[in-house]
Amino acid sequence: MFPALEKEPKPKTLPDPYEDFMYHHLQYYGYFKAQRGSLPNSAAHQHVWKNNPGYLLSGSFGKRDDLMPDPLQKEKRLWPTCLSTVRRPLEAVSRDSLKLSSPLVKSRQLLHDDLGEVNPRLREPRDLFAFFSGSGPLGAPRWPIECEVIKENIHHIEWVPPHPEYFYQPTGNEKIPEIVGEEKGTVVYQLDSVPTGDSCFISSRVGGKRGIIKELAVTLQGPEDNTLLFESRFESGNLQKAVRVDTYEYELTLRTDLYTSKHTQWFYFRVQNTRKDATYRFTIVNLLKSKSLYTLGMKPLMYSQLDASTHSIGWRREGKEIKYFRNNTDDGQQPLYCLTWTIQFPHDQDTCFFAHFYPYTYTDLQCFLLSVANSPVQSQFCKLRTLCRSLAGNTVYLLTITNPARTPQEAAAKKAVVLTARVHPGESNGSWIMKGFLDFILSNSPDAQLLRDIFIFKVVPMLNPDGVIVGNYRCSLAGRDLNRHYKTILKESFPCIWHTRNMIKRLLEEREVLLYCDFHGHSRKNNIFLYGCSNNDRNFWLHERVFPLMLSKNAPDKFSFHSCNFKVQKCKEGTGRVVMWRMGILNSYTMESTFGGSTLGNKRDTHFTTEDLTSLGYHVCDTLLDFCDPDRTKFMQCLAELKELLQQEIHKKFKEFGQDMDLEGSWSDISLSDIESSTSGSDSSLSDGLPVHLLNIANELSQKKKMYKKKKRKPLQSRKQRNKQYQKNNLMKESKLAEDAPERAGFASTLQKQPAFFKNSENASSSMMKNEKQRVNEREKPGFTVSYSPKRSTNPSQEPAPDMKPNWARDRYPATKRGRTATTVCPSLHIYTYP
Repeated sequence: MFPALEKEPKPKTLPDPYEDFMYHHLQYYGYFKAQRGSLPNSAAHQHVWKNNPGYLLSGSFGKRDDLMPDPLQKEKRLWPTCLSTVRRPLEAVSRDSLKLSSPLVKSRQLLHDDLGEVNPRLREPRDLFAFFSGSGPLGAPRWPIECEVIKENIHHIEWVPPHPEYFYQPTGNEKIPEIVGEEKGTVVYQLDSVPTGDSCFISSRVGGKRGIIKELAVTLQGPEDNTLLFESRFESGNLQKAVRVDTYEYELTLRTDLYTSKHTQWFYFRVQNTRKDATYRFTIVNLLKSKSLYTLGMKPLMYSQLDASTHSIGWRREGKEIKYFRNNTDDGQQPLYCLTWTIQFPHDQDTCFFAHFYPYTYTDLQCFLLSVANSPVQSQFCKLRTLCRSLAGNTVYLLTITNPARTPQEAAAKKAVVLTARVHPGESNGSWIMKGFLDFILSNSPDAQLLRDIFIFKVVPMLNPDGVIVGNYRCSLAGRDLNRHYKTILKESFPCIWHTRNMIKRLLEEREVLLYCDFHGHSRKNNIFLYGCSNNDRNFWLHERVFPLMLSKNAPDKFSFHSCNFKVQKCKEGTGRVVMWRMGILNSYTMESTFGGSTLGNKRDTHFTTEDLTSLGYHVCDTLLDFCDPDRTKFMQCLAELKELLQQEIHKKFKEFGQDMDLEGSWSDISLSDIESSTSGSDSSLSDGLPVHLLNIANELSQKKKMYKKKKRKPLQSRKQRNKQYQKNNLMKESKLAEDAPERAGFASTLQKQPAFFKNSENASSSMMKNEKQRVNEREKPGFTVSYSPKRSTNPSQEPAPDMKPNWARDRYPATKRGRTATTVCPSLHIYTYP
């Protein structure tokens, strides 16, 4: 195309600043992805650039497709392909040359097929926020600037034990160690300055605290030193202090949720320098819950890095002499509880991890979403978007999953299902259930395809990424439990739940939301169960219990319907379940999955594995199909079974109170909230309210909201609203004209002969008309006719007879009966007069 380029040798000159600028500028706007060395030297090709202004953009470095970034490889630009047009004066360009096929039309939104014939079409709109690409790195987690973070990448393999892991069976001889503390022990690991309830979140950065990362573990004195080396400054890690109180015995203190002084339950830490044949004892000394699954046989989780690398063995339940007991060292504050267990490590010089439950980090989620985004099949029906940014600036992802609809009517008819998880960061079992759901709904299974055909799934897989990253158990970086603030007006302080609620609110304006479910974990009950909301509408009585009952039938060895509860308590008004229910979602649930295991069926007295939890995600999909089956046989069978179960429960309650009552015909009128006990959820059920630094902001926003409502102008009406108002006004005018017509037509002679009677009749008639007009206005609706007939009485001042009720149908008798005549009859408006 440019023969001068082939003849003229390429001079060896230094990079030109202008060339460097143009390289970055044009690459930024996506015109090519050439290497820096392939960019023509400005000195060598200066005359080409002057004579051909479109040279750099016309693909003169080689094939055009090679210079485009990957998403644009087969897209051709609509401008400078014709250099002669570019060289013409601008005023010489006519209007005809500015058509879509003109080379002067420059647009990155228009795509076309080939260079010869232009068939423009619009490019798919970009995401509101930048999303990770297949070629680029993942967005690194952002930490509060007070947190030190080690540079190592912690990764664990997924593994399912080949045999059931049974609960620990107490022998009664478990030792209760004496808590001695730092005074009699040696601190071998301790975090520096941990933000507590006296401080608040200020800012964040990738990598956390600036500066050199200090080594917190003790320095070994030689190869014979058998001191364990502790570490927890990694993603989702939690351990504040370790005190060595004997050769192989350690007291551990967990870190409270950041910017709070409580919520110690989740632990996840690393130990190194292990010894194989020794029996170690670990005792966590500052747990806050009085009841725990550790009293019912739950074991801690352990992960050996040597076993993982040599035998592909992952997390497993380990521990003996497990005991949960109250800490007797009373410091005058709230009571503390201890968990102690013994263990023997499988290898010398191994690196091992301990955790409360199977970890699932923010990076794990990003890797999963990256695989979905890079899948050519899954990305067709799963759109990944950014819902918002968290308080620390981490991305909160939103997935929209549905098959493309063939017609707009088909798309509008789809109902929605909303699923969320990890509002409580320490409840990682919610993420494993969510992963199982996503694995199935994104698969090529016929059932998954059917679900995508009939539903639109809105999924927020991690509501509280900040808490997950820093290793909190319950709170966000605002220092509060997000699942008590779904009614918040503080968008900047609680962005994740504010945007989630707002997204669901907009969704409800578009279509029906059939089901909302928030995945949680439970620390005091075994099995999996649901919390719902009892419906007061008798047309849908007990319908909210059908889905949980169906799920218990599909997963009988994991899901317990008898553990479900549907009572709405005052302390739970700020939860996602109750707020979404009050917004109009009948089937609004919190799914609670245990940290322990099952007491049902074939899995009785065994711990749950990640495979058990992911399989429940499949069962949710399977139950959704049963719940929406056009054949309502299953639904009606479950409804009948629920009525029978409820009747038995009512009889049981009456017997507890020493009463015997025949409930035939009236038992369904008893309030369900009187039957059920309160949900035995977390000890942290009560909200702490807003932090001190947010109280003034909340009050100011409330005042502004009230002032805005007072000053709010009357909104503009749509055409439809104006038409309705016009029809209503016309109907009122017709009513008034019909009221005046009888007086002018039928009472002309009466007006002259009997003035006294007319006066009395007029007063009575006008008073009756006034009352009846109010009734018409109350019942009146645009598009419907109104039948109007006042009570017939020879004396208007008389009251209706006692057996006569103000029934509209009963008042519509023919006016000719009992010697009365109708002087005027208007269309759809009957007015009776009396001689």
